[in-house]
Amino acid sequence: MAQHFLLSANARDLSLMKLFNMSEDEAFENFKAVRWSDTNGEPVCPSCGNCSEHYFLKTRRQFRCKECNHTFSVTSGTLFASHKKPLKIYLIAIALFTNAVKSISALQFSRDLDVQYKTAWVLSHKIRESLFLNQDESKLSGVCEVDGVYVGNYIKPANNINDRIDRRKAFKPNKRTIISIRQRASDGDEVVGAVRTKTFITKSENTEDIKEAIYNSVELGSTIHADEHNGYDHFHAHFDMKRVNHGIEYKSKDGACNNQSESYNSRFRRMQYGQCHQISNLYLSNYANEIAYREDTRRMSNGAIFNDIFSKCLSTPVSNEFCGYWQGNKRVAERLGA
Repeated sequence: MAQHFLLSANARDLSLMKLFNMSEDEAFENFKAVRWSDTNGEPVCPSCGNCSEHYFLKTRRQFRCKECNHTFSVTSGTLFASHKKPLKIYLIAIALFTNAVKSISALQFSRDLDVQYKTAWVLSHKIRESLFLNQDESKLSGVCEVDGVYVGNYIKPANNINDRIDRRKAFKPNKRTIISIRQRASDGDEVVGAVRTKTFITKSENTEDIKEAIYNSVELGSTIHADEHNGYDHFHAHFDMKRVNHGIEYKSKDGACNNQSESYNSRFRRMQYGQCHQISNLYLSNYANEIAYREDTRRMSNGAIFNDIFSKCLSTPVSNEFCGYWQGNKRVAERLGA
């Protein structure tokens, strides 16, 4: 039997020990190479776009543009702008985030990096924000699977049995649904299972919200596999629908199943129960997309994932939601439909 990819040496090409032993100058060169990869590591002024030679302020590790006299660094205009920690800390943070296949809690982050909980919380959410803002917006096609997983619907039962209510019928204002749509791998793809995932946050698994999610993210004429929930009844007119009744079977006789979406739900639950424990609806879209990213990159080596996340972080502008978070600059509304 062939060895599973994740057990092979090819899946392990990221060395934490190498990052721990890295000097600050080496970390600086890494940031420089990734930030300005299009110009072979040559700095580009974020103010005027000048690509010619700049003054280098060695003691501050900053550049000064010869054209507009603007002073900038390797993190200016990125998620790590105005950073307080050494650059090596951010490389290690991305590596820890990469290797945590079911996400990582801010408390564990703070212990591993030896930083305050507040610092770790904001840093982990900045990384999630970079993944969210750099999604592939093109539509899914071919064979797609769709399913929903409920979040925030738990009501703690009363101590005495006579005081308990039927929690299935109780009003749950914080209940949300993550609709995951996954495109199956085709014969020419290098991986098996699913290759791309899109997630949407709704207040319930209803037809109107599902319509918006599917029509905006799946090409017409594609094949969609779903369960027997009546929220998917509408799509028989525009898609080749295949349904499976999970009350009877996991896979129908004609091959209908949404096991790839169920796989997404399973990993999300493991993050929710085993790592983060409590997820706010305000940032649920970031967590949902993070698990989608981890599912889609499950057959990539940890070094390739690290480089991809690092590149996304340096191509994402300063966060409007997490820059100055603990000073009161917070998100005011949840992302529904995203």
